[in-house]
Order: sequence, then structure tokens, then C-alpha cells
Amino acid sequence: MPKQTFFNLPIDKKEMLIHAAMKEFSRVSLFEASIANIIKEAGIPRGSFYQYFEDKDDVFFFLLDEYSKQNNERFILILKEQDGDLIDTFLIFFQFILKNFQNLEYRNFFKNAYLNMNHKVENAMTQNANVEKLNNHLSETLSLINTRKLNITDERETFHIMKIIMAVTLQNLIQVFAKELSIDEATKIYTLEINLLKKGLYKE
Repeated sequence: MPKQTFFNLPIDKKEMLIHAAMKEFSRVSLFEASIANIIKEAGIPRGSFYQYFEDKDDVFFFLLDEYSKQNNERFILILKEQDGDLIDTFLIFFQFILKNFQNLEYRNFFKNAYLNMNHKVENAMTQNANVEKLNNHLSETLSLINTRKLNITDERETFHIMKIIMAVTLQNLIQVFAKELSIDEATKIYTLEINLLKKGLYKE
């Protein structure tokens, strides 16, 4: 997490620093990224950077965490709009993410993140599937899901359904970049896989 000095900055200076970091992480992966390029773009001394962040990993995961929070808010909004239908919510949410990828900087940032993923990056991207973080939103999320449509017996099973769908969603997003899929191609594949989960794999 950023240091308190970062949060104390005026909004315009925070946005300038965030934009500089986004530009660098959109250009190359976290491993290849350079603090020198970030501070040059932001127009600040190296010492100032370390007053705000521990290192480049700190600012990178801060950006991921911020986008994850925004996506979680969007997910909750869609879930409300869909009257708790979990499958419809994920289908709409997936298309929302794909549309965001039309912004080139945003797309390249996530392309570098997805295609250079490790366990820490995956956890930052899928906080809904992380037990500790999900528990913080569990009451609200579960109260919104229409569980009457799901073949479940308790909240524990609802949590694992969320984990399964999130895993499928993450893998499909990785394939968007790995195979350079169009929105239509990615949507078609994701819809097929989600509908297979909806139907179940075994005949009764």
C-alpha cells in the first residue's frame, strides 16, 4: 500500500503520479518497468517517489487493487440490476471488462499483467475469489444473489460457485490477450463455458 504521504497529496499530483505509473506499466511488464521512467514522466525526484511508495511493486499493486475495487463495485451494481441472477451478472460483467480494454493504455496495462501473472498478481485481480477479501463483502453479495436459482445447500457452496466462475472468467481474460481475441470471439467462448456451468456437466 502507498504511504500516507501519497494520500496526503493534492488530487492533481496523485493523478499525475498514477498516470505516469500506468504509462510505464502499459509499456512493459512489472519486471521490466523502471522507476526512473515513472519519475521522469511524473516530473518528481526519485526521493519523492520513495516518500509515496516502497518500490515499483507497491505502486503496481496499488493500481491493481484500485481497479479491483472499481470492478467489485460494478459487479455489485450489475448484480442488483439483474435481480440477483449470478450467471447473467457474470456475462454482463465480462462484456463490461472487454469494453474497458478498448482503451489502449488500460488494455496494455492488463495485457502485461495477465501475461506475466504470478500468484500475487492473481490474488490482486481476483479479490472476489479470495476468502479473506470476499468475507468483507460476503454479507452484501450473498444478500443480493438469487440463491433460489442455484443448486446449492448453503452459503459455503455459494462461495465455491463464485470461485469456480471467477476462475473461468480469469482464464478467459488471459486468452483474450494470449490469442488476441476480438470482443465477439471472447464473448462467444465465455458465454459457451458459462452456460455449460449453468447446465451442469452430467445428465440426470
